[in-house]
Amino acid sequence: MQAVINARAIVPDASGSFCVQDDVAIIYDETIQAILPMQEFAHHAFTGAVLDAAGKYVSPGFINLHMHGCAGKDTMDEDPEALPAMAAMQARHGVTGFLPTTMTYDMPAIQRALQRVREVMQSPAKGARVLGANMEGPFISPAYKGSQKESNIQKADFTAIADYADVVKIITIAPEELHGDYHFVEQCQQAGIIVAMGHTSADYDTAMDAIAHGIHHVTHLYNAQTPFHHRNPGVAGAALDSEAICELITDNVHLHPAAQRLAWHAKGGKNIVLVTDSLRACGLGDGESELGGQRVWVRGMRATLADGTIAASVLSLNDGVRIFRDNTGITTAQAVELVTKVPAKELGIYNTCGSLIKAKRADMVIFDEKLKVDQTIIGGRIYA
Repeated sequence: MQAVINARAIVPDASGSFCVQDDVAIIYDETIQAILPMQEFAHHAFTGAVLDAAGKYVSPGFINLHMHGCAGKDTMDEDPEALPAMAAMQARHGVTGFLPTTMTYDMPAIQRALQRVREVMQSPAKGARVLGANMEGPFISPAYKGSQKESNIQKADFTAIADYADVVKIITIAPEELHGDYHFVEQCQQAGIIVAMGHTSADYDTAMDAIAHGIHHVTHLYNAQTPFHHRNPGVAGAALDSEAICELITDNVHLHPAAQRLAWHAKGGKNIVLVTDSLRACGLGDGESELGGQRVWVRGMRATLADGTIAASVLSLNDGVRIFRDNTGITTAQAVELVTKVPAKELGIYNTCGSLIKAKRADMVIFDEKLKVDQTIIGGRIYA
């Protein structure tokens, strides 16, 4: 048995919204055993190992639903050490679970990547847990391919992913390419796969029809999709005018701070999930890198292809939480919900993780006011 003491714990209040409970102790092994006021803990006769949070925040571990790579590694790498290296770096930034994300490659390469994800899912965690895979393409629109490779784009075909239904948790498609036939979406839903819209040229009406047919997730809102216009609201308008869950890449490169604030207000503070969409260059600094078989140049927080197209990000999730909090003026607890409770509920795992509640997994992160991570605890084990 172990305990984190002198914590500012981010916990659900009576309504389920996150708030800060000051000066508490969290007792845990692989799961959370108790959350107590320090005054009560002092009389607990506790004999296990103690970690002093020294007044810092303790929150549920972060969940990163969309990231391609970091630490010089990528989900598509034919390297058995790539995913463990990514998992280790994610843990250092407060992430306790993530979805390695594939690119628009040829289908055999994607299937090999999904098999590697499956193998890591079935192995003991060496950092953040791999919760499954996110497929960004290849069933997208050439018109909004972004940094995806156009020659590998193809029509939606469930048979190509049927053998990996246990691995794929989210798949991004361009709904207009279905031409009103939602059989692919129905097949995914029956298999428990979340269908997202992204890299899409859909207009507002098509996007709203897609949402009505169960496409309730929007990949990196505002990016690689038809933008909002007051006479043609586009995918962005449909996303903001519905209860679809919207990803935001909050690096101030993909989204202006005002666009982040508008999303927060339009969504009423709900159904937003912060992601990194990071590439292998994340954590490596400036220089040349690679994404989806294409050369990428990184300078500061901006990563671009040769033609200037923004190519994923070099954002870490703890920084994304801080930036969004500061841009919107919301509380730290509200921002933390967007990388814990919201993604856990969408993945259907909120009964076991995503909040600090007795009997849930001891997935926790300790950080300061600037979201600098001190410790990450995964299933009761300290990883960073």
